[in-house]
Amino acid sequence: MPKANSAFMKPMNISPELAEVVGKGPMPRSEVVKKLWVYIKGKDLQDPKNRRNIVADENLKKVFGGKENVSMFEMTKLVSKHLS
Repeated sequence: MPKANSAFMKPMNISPELAEVVGKGPMPRSEVVKKLWVYIKGKDLQDPKNRRNIVADENLKKVFGGKENVSMFEMTKLVSKHLS
């Protein structure tokens, strides 16, 4: 059985902006991404025309550096700035 990537599972500190969306940390990056998707789907924030794009609400704009629309791939890069 393959070993889990310990760097990926390491609990990370979460910025106050990101904590408003996913809850207080520390938590592993994988858990942050899961909770982020629960938030996005729960508030129906995926672009209906292109489901790979996220339409940010006020809380997500703080995490996304003020951007209103981001792709899934850009989202992971922007979220990583809020993890330490």
